[in-house]
Amino acid sequence: MYDCILVPTDGSPEVERALEYAFDLARTHDATIRALYVVNISGYGGLPMETAWEGINNALRGEGETAVDRVEELAPDDIEVETAIFEGSPSRVIVEQAASEDCDLIVMGTHGRGGIDRLLLGSVTERVVRQAPVPVLTVQVDPSDVPEQPNESRAIVE
Repeated sequence: MYDCILVPTDGSPEVERALEYAFDLARTHDATIRALYVVNISGYGGLPMETAWEGINNALRGEGETAVDRVEELAPDDIEVETAIFEGSPSRVIVEQAASEDCDLIVMGTHGRGGIDRLLLGSVTERVVRQAPVPVLTVQVDPSDVPEQPNESRAIVE
C-alpha cells in the first residue's frame, strides 16, 4: 500500500514521535522513508542586504543536515531512509515533494495548537493536510503530552 513515506522534520525531539509511526508503517509495508527538512527562508526576506545572508543560510542548512541525519540515526537497520533539504515555504515544499517523489503518505507531527496560537503562528500541518495530494497522518507532538512509553502515543488523523 505504501512504497514511499514522506516525513518532514524540524529537528526537534518531539518529531521523534511521528518517526515512530513512520518507521512502523515503513516496516509493515516495506516502504522507504523520505526525511525532509525545509529551510524556511520567508522569515528572512526583509533583512537588509548587508546582513550576512550566506552565514544565515549556512546555519539554517546546518540545522537541516543535523535534523535529517538524526532521522537516519533513529531508523532501524531494515528501513531505507532517503534525505532531502530544500528552501522555501515549508507547507508548499512538503506538498510539492509528496507529489514529485510519488510519496504515498505524509507522516508529520503537530503541536495541536488551537485558538489564538494557531491564528498567530499558523499551522504548517494544517496547510499540508488541506493541500496534500496523498493522505496525511498527523501525530500529536506536544512535549507536555509525551508519554513515558512509545506505545502509549496517539495519532490524530485530520
